[in-house]
Amino acid sequence: MVEVILKADSEQGLINRNIYGHFSEHLGRCIYEGLWVGEDSPIPNTEGIRNDVLTALQKLHIPVLRWPGGCFADEYHWKDGVGPKAERARMINTHWGGVEENNHFGTHEFLRLCELLGTEPYISGNLGSGTVQEMQEWVEYMTFDGESPMANWRKSNGQEEPWKLKYFGVGNENWGCGGNMRPEYYADEYRRYATYVRNYSGNQIYKIACGPNSDDYRWTEVVMREAGRFMDGISLHYYTIPTGDWADKGQATGFGEAEWFATLKKTLFMEELIVKHSEIMDQYDPEGRVGIIVDEWGTWYNVEPGTNPGFLYQQNTMRDAVLAAVNLDIFNKYNKRVQMANLAQIVNVLQSIVLTEGEKMLLTPTYHVFDMYQVHMDAQRLELNYDSPEYAFGDEKIPQLSLSASRNKDGVIHVTASNLSATDELEVVIQLESAKATSVSGTLLHHADFGAYNTFEQPEQVKPVTWEDLKLEDHTLRFVLPPASVGALAVEG
Repeated sequence: MVEVILKADSEQGLINRNIYGHFSEHLGRCIYEGLWVGEDSPIPNTEGIRNDVLTALQKLHIPVLRWPGGCFADEYHWKDGVGPKAERARMINTHWGGVEENNHFGTHEFLRLCELLGTEPYISGNLGSGTVQEMQEWVEYMTFDGESPMANWRKSNGQEEPWKLKYFGVGNENWGCGGNMRPEYYADEYRRYATYVRNYSGNQIYKIACGPNSDDYRWTEVVMREAGRFMDGISLHYYTIPTGDWADKGQATGFGEAEWFATLKKTLFMEELIVKHSEIMDQYDPEGRVGIIVDEWGTWYNVEPGTNPGFLYQQNTMRDAVLAAVNLDIFNKYNKRVQMANLAQIVNVLQSIVLTEGEKMLLTPTYHVFDMYQVHMDAQRLELNYDSPEYAFGDEKIPQLSLSASRNKDGVIHVTASNLSATDELEVVIQLESAKATSVSGTLLHHADFGAYNTFEQPEQVKPVTWEDLKLEDHTLRFVLPPASVGALAVEG
């Protein structure tokens, strides 16, 4: 048993809703077949965007969606993706599978998708192979309400009014696929490019610099020192690879407890990354103005057998669900610095929330976690005090329990809880201090097989159920978390 103290009168700041963001890249079947099927497709669609995926994503109230990459962003030339589709330039996607990109999904289509989803667009600009002028003109095309060649071109392409664009990334992974730059060089390039990412017509852009790859603390040091005052956010990328070996990352399914444990141990490194990068940022930004933007995170396994290795298509199990919950808890905990996170990726790529196959679609266990956790969006984080029991495997140990707690604007307290143990249940007792608690209800995501996943033949093997066994007495909340489970509770008073 573990005892938790929840201090309902100790508010720890708002949890930015953008922590629950997503990422869509021109990679594999994420855009084409996943989000976009085209207006002439037999698959039901709205202006080319497939309806079943659209409906599923609308339910999550996705706050922000990143596009067009990823590595693809620093080879993407936006002018190829506007105007009549038959006249758009075709190209080879050299990063992902060597397939032809017809550019039918471009700026107008992406921003229309965001409108249909009610989500903020986050666009990654091409610093690696693009020009300052190209980036400046893209922002002008999207946001300028006046007389100019770019604004007039936008109008001639069917968009009379400018869009509102809040988030813009100045380059992506420029330490790697975005140009193999040194941090000193990137910092100077960022300063130059960001100068021309202008605020037109009352539109205010939150500028995001390319941050470190995992634990490259020197990158953060140099870029914050040289360019920190010119940015609003700095990215952080970290993927959970069970083996730690990029050549053989491990399988998405058919794993045992050793792989389960190794994966969760690897993902917990996210907390150390945020703490250490934050400490560096504090030296140059003591006010905490610059946000950490974890705009690529999630699991990365070997691709599913028989699929294009460049498409990064993998299945999604209860292991991914628990891992997603753990990471979201970490982001919530460090809500003063972490201002956005974007799971990689939204459909058919890496740790997807939705998978499609032709006209079929399914929701993954990770989807259900995001559904359960959306109660924390823009809510006040509440202080939690507890010492987690240890989950031991062999000679190694990790915490067994992961928690988040928040209060929404209606006064409802929400608690999310995950059991990281693959084999042992966990009794949890929460003392609700300074809270009026009269009722509790909950949802539980669990399966007897910790490797369970949904298939197109059985799309609901893993799904949330009503959590029946909850007890609330004298401001004490008791429940038992089954092994490998995620729960969400609502406490009202």
